[in-house]
Amino acid sequence: MSNKAKPSAPPSASGNAAPSDTPTFRSNPEVDAKIDAYIKENPKYWTYVQAMPRERLERSVVLNEVRELDRQQRIREGVLKQINRNPELKRAYDLLVKDLPEDQKEGVIAQIGRTARRAVARVQGQAQTKGEAVIASDCRAIPE
Repeated sequence: MSNKAKPSAPPSASGNAAPSDTPTFRSNPEVDAKIDAYIKENPKYWTYVQAMPRERLERSVVLNEVRELDRQQRIREGVLKQINRNPELKRAYDLLVKDLPEDQKEGVIAQIGRTARRAVARVQGQAQTKGEAVIASDCRAIPE
């Protein structure tokens, strides 16, 4: 396993990187350990990856980035659609962002909505886990 890790920022995030600039790579021991474990558990896949031509590897990395951006866009659109369906909720979000510049409002509403959605899911997940624990303890109390 090489010491290369992901770049600190993609070239597009840092502006126009000159071709002669060499990016600095950081290494995360925990991530490296996960990668090493995956390689050890999947030697055939690792052999397949090692046999790939460089251009194919590069395009695979770009494809993963495109998929991630698509996923983020779908989540954002879903959050905004859910907010826009409920006029009362829409008014509440509009009130939160009323002082922001117009070009930032939708992005901030989506960000707040995603955060709220995660918080609700987390609370529901915790409640479900507690409910399962209660059900499991109730089942043990039932005589056979």
